[in-house]
Amino acid sequence: MVLTPRLACIASLVPQGARLADIGTDHGKLPVSLLLAGRIAAAIGSDIGEGPLAHAARNAAEHGVSLSLRLAAGLDAVGPEECDTVSIAGMGGQTIAEILAAAPWCERGQHLLLLQPMTMVYELRQWLWAHGYAIARETLCREDRRQYVVLSVRGGAEKAELPLWRCVVSPALLQADGAKDYLRALFVKEKRALDGMERASAIDKARVGAQRRLVSEIQQALEGLQ
Repeated sequence: MVLTPRLACIASLVPQGARLADIGTDHGKLPVSLLLAGRIAAAIGSDIGEGPLAHAARNAAEHGVSLSLRLAAGLDAVGPEECDTVSIAGMGGQTIAEILAAAPWCERGQHLLLLQPMTMVYELRQWLWAHGYAIARETLCREDRRQYVVLSVRGGAEKAELPLWRCVVSPALLQADGAKDYLRALFVKEKRALDGMERASAIDKARVGAQRRLVSEIQQALEGLQ
């Protein structure tokens, strides 16, 4: 089974022998491919859609692997004792945070969380740090023209309330392969947004000030990577 670059990136981060819960599994390609490769001991695929789960069931049957499927939102149908690794991909950062908030057992630090937000990456980092999650690693991958980041996270850390501009970059991101190119593209995007705010006929000083701090944070991170 061929995975997209984004899913292949997540697959590479799943530990050997893991018991995986794949949330928003869609067609089940990630867990099915890992089961086929003998990388994981067991897998659960959860999704809110009956159609995707039916497709996942067909994929599992076609490839002769055992995939436990759950029709539910987030981790609602998954128990902490059933898995040691959780993947949540292809959703916005706010949705990922809501899923984790509804499953407080994730905070204990006994589960590896592989999180791939499509949007609101800064906000997700902010939420994770505020709720005692440590970002151990960030992995960058490119699919088509877009770059994605996968956060490897565990609970059980000290809580830290940080302003959003401090969450644009993490120590783990700065250690990632390709961090310099990623931050360059991020700087261009956020600087363009700042320029637009400053040209607006009605300037929101608070928003402009926050955006300036954000752009400055990216610039300083880039300078530190030179």
